[in-house]
Amino acid sequence: MADRGAADIVLINPRFEASYWGLEHALPLFGKRAAMPVASLPLLAALTPPEHRVSIVDENVQPLDFDRIARADIVGLTGMSVQRKRMREILEELKRRGAYAVVGGPWISVHERYFDGLASVIFVGEAEDTWPEFLRDWRGHAAKRRYEQTARTDMTRVPVPRYDLLAMRHYLFGSVQFSRGCPFQCEFCDIIVTFGRRPRLKTAEQIVSELEALLAQRIEIVFIVDDNLIGNKKAVTPLLETLGAWQEAHGFPFIFVTEASLDLAEDDRLMRLMLDANILSVFVGIETPNEASLIETRKHQNVKAGRTVVGRVREIQRAGLEVWSGMILGFDHDDETIFGAQREFLREARIAQAMVGMLYAIPKTPLHARLAAAGRLDPADDSPFGTNVIPAGLSREALRDGYVRLMQEIYEADAYFERLGAGLGNDAMSFAPARARYWRRHPLARLNRQGLNLIRAVGLYLRLMRRVEDRSLRSRYRREIVRDFLGHGDPGRLFGYVVRCALHYHHYSLSQQMARHQTALVNSF
Repeated sequence: MADRGAADIVLINPRFEASYWGLEHALPLFGKRAAMPVASLPLLAALTPPEHRVSIVDENVQPLDFDRIARADIVGLTGMSVQRKRMREILEELKRRGAYAVVGGPWISVHERYFDGLASVIFVGEAEDTWPEFLRDWRGHAAKRRYEQTARTDMTRVPVPRYDLLAMRHYLFGSVQFSRGCPFQCEFCDIIVTFGRRPRLKTAEQIVSELEALLAQRIEIVFIVDDNLIGNKKAVTPLLETLGAWQEAHGFPFIFVTEASLDLAEDDRLMRLMLDANILSVFVGIETPNEASLIETRKHQNVKAGRTVVGRVREIQRAGLEVWSGMILGFDHDDETIFGAQREFLREARIAQAMVGMLYAIPKTPLHARLAAAGRLDPADDSPFGTNVIPAGLSREALRDGYVRLMQEIYEADAYFERLGAGLGNDAMSFAPARARYWRRHPLARLNRQGLNLIRAVGLYLRLMRRVEDRSLRSRYRREIVRDFLGHGDPGRLFGYVVRCALHYHHYSLSQQMARHQTALVNSF
């Protein structure tokens, strides 16, 4: 049989349900359709031999045209656990139309049988080797049912993602990845299942190439999506040095947000390098103030003799970095007191942006295996309790209701702005200090950028005033924005502060809708 010719390939990112990271309530304020593009699909497009035609369709940005999609030779679908229901709906429609569908990504990698009968091919784990292998097999009419990459991807060989295939103007943030893998062994985490415990990093040259590709797309806020940027501190140090030098050479075109483990607090040099690269906010997996729960879940990096978690968070804040956090409810050592403890911890730690969720057991993780053996997993795929975990120290109703109540409490305006005012950077230094130093040497660049920041801040402020229906909330935003600007007089900080008001509006709206049962229970984990 003769080989097939070039393929018409359509890659799909399914629609997300409302979530912490989705920012659905804030996006209209920014004039955007989605928070951030999925990282895997532009990378798969870059790995595709040039003779094939590749299109990327993000349902969060544009509706799916099933007539067009079904005409493709290959339809690829990716998705996380929060997208699994929509993934099933799409696959069912594709099957009705006789399309040739293949599925990869985080969810299928941990639950391989979830889409049985709906996909012709599944990809488990990383796909830098298996995607080109599959395309070769497909051309020779020899595609296998299942592909799993046995060796970890050599990150120094990963190409620049095809950002040009995405409508980047519709996204609030861009994304870039420095590394994969994490050295820690948190019981609930699927990162070490998928990517392993040995962090693998790209080269400085690769990072620069990706930044230049993002710059060409006019993206300004970029999320460094590594699950732990500092998993290999020695190796990431020269990358951060290169990042800082590149930013300096180009006039600091990017603001970065990233993720790191709490042991960042003990590394002054890394924190300085992050600030020098204009990394302004860092998401830290804190999970819980309950030390017994941290030990239970093997989060040993958060337990340090002689140091409290609050104290370590404040060390990062004193360095000039804003701390965002991930918090989890429902560990075996949690009881009814955990909700108040979480609320008080966030207040003491001055963390405004907190992603709170109920513990969820992801298949293939040690947590899933332990709870399955104990008969403590809910087999329902769509539990009314928002999690498949049957807690040990709480009833399921108490966990669910306490979670919703906590979300309301921490995103009530007084509580949020108290934390935000206390935790947004270090008042002893300039906002975005590396950029501020650059502007002192380049006053014309400062004038241009700060003028643009002021225009953006005013525009976003006006949209808040027009679109937020709650009069008391509008009034609160107005007071807080004016107070912060009068206190600092920095248009760059002003724009960042108005952005955080928009973020609050999303989290506040989400929590209120859950409490009023106007939306399905949203579990961030």
